[in-house]
This record gives sequence, C-alpha cells and structure tokens, in this order.
Amino acid sequence: MSALVALAQEPVTRPELTTDMLVVFGVVGLALVLFVTERLPIDVTAILLIVVLVVLEPWTGIDPSTGISGFANDATITVLAMLILSGGIARTGLVQEIGRRMAAFAGDSLRKQLFATVLATSPVSGFLNNTPVVALLVPIVTDVANRGNTSPSKLLIPLSYASQVGGMLTLIGTSTNILASDISARLGDDYPELHAFSMFEFTQLGAIVVVVGALYLIFVGHYLIPERVPPRADYIEEYDVGDYVVDVAVVPDSPLAGATVDDATEGFGPEIDVVQVVRGGERSIAPRRDTRLREGDVLVVRTDRDAITLLEDVEGVELVGNPQSTAEITNEDGEGIVTELIVSLDSRLVGERLEPESFREEFGAAVLGLRRHGTLVGERLVGRRLDVGDTLLVQAPPDALDRLSRRNDVIVAREPPRPEYRADKAPIAVAIMLGVVAVAALEIYPILVSALAGVVAMVVTGVLDSNELYDAVEWDIIFLLAGVIPLGIALEQSGGAAYIAFLVVQSAGFLPTLVVLWLFYIVTGLITEVISNNASVVLMIPVAAAAAAGIGANPLAFVFAVMFAASTAFLGPIGYQTNLFVYGPGGYKFSDYFRVGAPLQLILSVATVLGIAFFWGV
Repeated sequence: MSALVALAQEPVTRPELTTDMLVVFGVVGLALVLFVTERLPIDVTAILLIVVLVVLEPWTGIDPSTGISGFANDATITVLAMLILSGGIARTGLVQEIGRRMAAFAGDSLRKQLFATVLATSPVSGFLNNTPVVALLVPIVTDVANRGNTSPSKLLIPLSYASQVGGMLTLIGTSTNILASDISARLGDDYPELHAFSMFEFTQLGAIVVVVGALYLIFVGHYLIPERVPPRADYIEEYDVGDYVVDVAVVPDSPLAGATVDDATEGFGPEIDVVQVVRGGERSIAPRRDTRLREGDVLVVRTDRDAITLLEDVEGVELVGNPQSTAEITNEDGEGIVTELIVSLDSRLVGERLEPESFREEFGAAVLGLRRHGTLVGERLVGRRLDVGDTLLVQAPPDALDRLSRRNDVIVAREPPRPEYRADKAPIAVAIMLGVVAVAALEIYPILVSALAGVVAMVVTGVLDSNELYDAVEWDIIFLLAGVIPLGIALEQSGGAAYIAFLVVQSAGFLPTLVVLWLFYIVTGLITEVISNNASVVLMIPVAAAAAAGIGANPLAFVFAVMFAASTAFLGPIGYQTNLFVYGPGGYKFSDYFRVGAPLQLILSVATVLGIAFFWGV
C-alpha cells in the first residue's frame, strides 16, 4: 500500500519523517532556489536535477533509467509534437491573418481593440501552444494599437492573459495541461478518480474561465494599465537614442577613404558601432564589415556619451549631426525600419554578451538601444549579457526584418512589410490539426500518436520543411519537463508528497472542503509566479491528490484546481513566458502586472473553484 493511500485511510496518523523524505525535500529546495534565482538556464537546471537525483539514488529511489525517463515520457513527446504542429500553422500565416482581420474590425475604439485581441487569441490558444501564438500576435497587436492611436501598453498584457485563459479550453492548449494529465494517469493506481484527461474533458470549465477573463480584460482591466508607451511613439525618443547616436563625415584625404566599415570600427574603438553609411542620399542600413568607405560618406554611429567626445579627436572624421527622431535616421521610402526585437525563451542569445558589430553581421540589423525589465539601458550596451524578455531597439532593411521574423531567437515587435508565408498550405495545415484533435477526442488513438502522425503529415504535405522541425521546438521546455518529471516521481515514492499533504490536512482540516480547494488554487498560483508552471504542477498535484484523499474529497477536483492555477500566472512577468514577451514592447513595470493581474487572479480563483464544484463535485 502506498504512502498516499495510507494517508487517506489513516488521516490522524502522522507519517514518519524519513531520511529519504529529507533528501528529496533538499533536492526540491535546490530546484526552487535555481528556478527563482535563474543562476543557471532552465534547461541546465533540469539536467542538474536529473544528475542529483540519480547520484542520490539510495535516498531518492531514482535510478539512471528513471532519471532519464522524462525524455521518453508521453507528456514530453506530446508537447514536442504539439510545438511542431503549432510551428506548421505559424508558417502558413493563418494566425497572423486572423489577427489582421480582427484589427480591421477594431478601428480606433479601445474596447473594440481589446475585444479583437481577446477573440483572436483565446480560441486559437485552445488548440495551438499559447507561447507561439503570443509571439506571432505581438507585432499585429502593436500595429493595431498604433493605427488606432492607442498605447500598446493597453493591449499587450491583455494579449498575454487572454492566451493563458484560452490555453485552458483543451488538453493541448498548453504544456501544463498535458503534463497534468500524465501525472494524473500515473497517480491513478492510488486514486481511482484520477486518469489521463480526454481532449475536451475540462472544456466547459475552460469556457467559463475564458468568458470571465475576457469580460474583465475588456471592461475593467484596461483602466488599471498605465500608458507606459505613448501611442505611435517615436522609438528614438522613447529609448533616448538621440543622446547616443551621432553622424560623422569622412573628410577629404581621410585615412578611412577606401577602408572598410570593419577598419572604421576598429579605429573608433570597441564602444562605437557603425549602424549606417549614408552616401549621396542613399542609406546603407546595418552595413557589412567589408563595405568600402569613400570621402564624403556620413557614418551614423551608436556609442555612449564618453565615447562621443573621443570621436572629436579621431583623425579623418568630423561630427556633423545628432539625430533626434526616427525620421532622421530612416529613408524616405521606409527602407530602414526601426523596431523592437524581444529575446525569446529558447533563444541562443540568452546568456550571450551583446556585441553590436557581430549582431549586425549575423542578423543584418543594427542595435540602437536596449530595454531590460522595463528599464532603459543607455550607457555601455557592449558586453552586456542578454536575458529572456530583453528588448533590443534595432534598425534593419525589410528583407532582414522578414528573416528575423522567421527565426526563433527573437520576436519582432512589428510585422515585416513583406512577410513570406505558405498561405497556400493553410487549408492542409488546418485539416491536419483538425485530424489530430478528432483522432484524440474520439479516442481512436492517444494524443501522443495522433500528434506524431500530424507532424509527419506536416512534412509530407510540405507545410513544414524537415529542417524546420527542430526550429519549431522550444527545447528549454522539453528539457524542463524531462528534469522535473523524475523529481515528481521521487516526491511521490519517498512519501514526501504524503507528508506535506498530512501537514496541509492537519492545518486546514477545520475548513470547509471548498475553502481547502480554493487555498490549493491560490498556493499553486503563487508558487507558479516564482518557478515555472510545469514545475509547480509536478510538485503540487501529488500533494493535492493526497490532501483530497485525507479529507475525503474528490482528488480529481484538486488536480484540476492545481492545473488551472498553474496555467494562469498573472501577478508578474516571470511566472509565464508570454508575460515576458510583452514586457519590453509594452514598456511595463513589474507592478503593472500585479495591478491588473491580482484582481483577475482572485476573480478566476472563485470562478474556477465554483465551476469545479459544480461540474465534478468536491
């Protein structure tokens, strides 16, 4: 008999606190510290957890095979397949087209813009992973705001929150749901009420959450969001770039005449980057290192205040200007587009030092500014380590911007003027996605099998190229799942989950069951704000199920409460990856999320708990 079942049958007996439990609690503590401090990347933390659990096998019970079982787990592979399917839909431009149609409806009415944002996001997020959905819609929603003379700040947090509530419509809406289903199935031997979830098992509750969340965001939430970014903001003014960008002319007989941009950069010094070469009215945007210079060329350079004074002493050039607006560094034909790039969750730029010259060479874009956690970084961009959610202000030609929009390293905050989508493949992609959902919903085959079959179909029909499969996967999520799954197993097998559940039952045993259920929702939501949503599900579901059994409640109800709470992280930018994606473009401060998210979290906690009690009982 497992420790979890023993707790249910003998709730008055305190489980013995063993050495095994203490060791596992120590590993959980290590995981929490690493997740909160982000001293290591998420995927590296996940691998470290596997190593620690296996090394401590005498106490954790995790042998090497169990340690790496997360990589072969149904949830991990299903999430991987769903990310690829979402990538296939994205390549057709279907999500972007939906966003554009809703934008045309919105006009300059803020309420219509909010309605369009929520309606374009929530239903789609029920069938596609909500992370790429937000990444695709950030530029469209930003353009909607600018065309309607609305601050993007008013729309971007609602975009993120709408994607989160939309992800609760189906099993495949978010990786958290898939992982929760797998854990529930694994606990089914101890609790007959628990099982793997069907495709639409909790859709009725998800629909309530979507409607309540949408009403709040459309009619209440926007009053709580400050206008951090002005409507149609001038990027140069917003980032104070005018203080750091100057024009220098190559004078007659200059030693730079005939030299390359690389030579000029080396002569100017490491803090100075050449972002344009202006010749005869023509601007070369983000010039390559081997571009040859001539007498009379004007170089637009980005530097810091100290280095600007050094330019006055450089032989062969003279200061001739100081651009103060976007228009002053942009061609009349709009070829030099100024926009923002957000460092994405699985970007290889994370942890790398910013070297503007190398960035310009690789990405075809010149770095003009940087915003981190809502704060502008004016001085000394060179050498700063980049992190998820950092927002780079860049200037790039349209073709370079189009290439950047198709890379996984960054999210482009405005739609490229000439986007290249496989629009002719959209009907095929939709048919494949519907087939995957139908096969799983009718329980002909498990979602794992139907999703993998859908991936094959995407490649065979040309919706995706084979080399695009790997780019569509957010590998840090895959490694995170692989690392936290064995941690959850150790928590269960050691009896640690049962012990924590006993403490919960003892402390909350005098409360009504509905209140205990609500407390699990609130606690899970708070934990998710400081660690990943997937990690909070792994840690909390076994405890919630054991606690439910300990008070004679329905374990399924408690599992659903934990799952819904983990997928709706509204209190800060780090609780959910979509919140990070809108952090920079919205110009938000940390407190903005709490101001608009705390009331929403409280409202949804009540709606969700009451909905669970109504549909499944407690």
